[in-house]
Amino acid sequence: MPVVSVSLSDENLAFLDKIQEAYKLKGRSDAVRTSIQSAISEMQDMENMTGPVEGILITVRHDHADPWMGIIQAKYINCIKTQIHSHLRDKKCLEVMVISCSADELKEIIQEIKASGKADYVRFVRS
Repeated sequence: MPVVSVSLSDENLAFLDKIQEAYKLKGRSDAVRTSIQSAISEMQDMENMTGPVEGILITVRHDHADPWMGIIQAKYINCIKTQIHSHLRDKKCLEVMVISCSADELKEIIQEIKASGKADYVRFVRS
């Protein structure tokens, strides 16, 4: 198996250790592999999604003052049926959106949110 060197922040390293502990894995390498498998599973779910979709898009973003989410929401206004915005601690915000659109549009929305690097959490729950 190839060996890969990765630089992690102290926070990411702490989370990696939590993953290792939570799943009772042998080491950090197993924790990295488990995390990658989880990401692959999420990607495959999105890739397999076709046709019209409805559900809830949940996002936690880490800077209330940054308007980037509003720009994305305005771009996809026809896909968002209901939107709830709530202020959290440490200037974070929770966005809950009821989405009804094509799978391709949903994929674009999620890709834009993730590509911004400004979301701490992004999850779509299909109805």
